[in-house]
Amino acid sequence: MNAIQRLRIIAWLEGISFLVLLFIAMPMKYIGGDLTLMRPTGMAHGVLFVAYVVFVLEVKMAMNWSGKKTVIALAASILPFGTFFINNKWIHRP
Repeated sequence: MNAIQRLRIIAWLEGISFLVLLFIAMPMKYIGGDLTLMRPTGMAHGVLFVAYVVFVLEVKMAMNWSGKKTVIALAASILPFGTFFINNKWIHRP
């Protein structure tokens, strides 16, 4: 599996984990007082976030991405649905 394929998978997983954290685990904690999902979801998202950053940097070197493109790809990881946008715009190429 090459760098771009790994980034594509991690981008999807990181995006899903972020959305689960924001729209399921956090409302359960703050509205329902239920902490059941916070720790596992937060941990999974943290690990996937770090992996996404590492793989973006790996793809930057492998594909000779510009600094601007790299910064945008990294910034997308802190926005809901951001990694899906980057995946569709720059990573998902047949």
